[in-house]
Amino acid sequence: QVQFVESGGGLVQPGGSLRLSCAASGFTFRVYPMAWYRQAPAKERELVARISNGGIATMYTNSVKGRFTISRDNAQNMMYLQMNSLKPEDTARYYCMQLPPGDYWGQGTQVTVSS
Repeated sequence: QVQFVESGGGLVQPGGSLRLSCAASGFTFRVYPMAWYRQAPAKERELVARISNGGIATMYTNSVKGRFTISRDNAQNMMYLQMNSLKPEDTARYYCMQLPPGDYWGQGTQVTVSS
């Protein structure tokens, strides 16, 4: 059974930082590209960042370039998202997922950026 457990979210002030973690299980983690998505209440789910199997190649949506860094540790089946210089528009629930995306999403972790 494929499973993702996201953690590390919270309430931060604009300009602050958070590191999100994703623990993956139920599949051969090291052979799949991975991604972070987010969804705000009135918006569709958005692809935020993606990372290649070996963790070398990365891609980011324009709104987070230069502020977010995606990484992974294949030996531990873990993926991370370091978020710096956070803005109110980053407020959303954040999810991790393999690529191509599967059927089973985790609960996500809430990130709220507010003064």
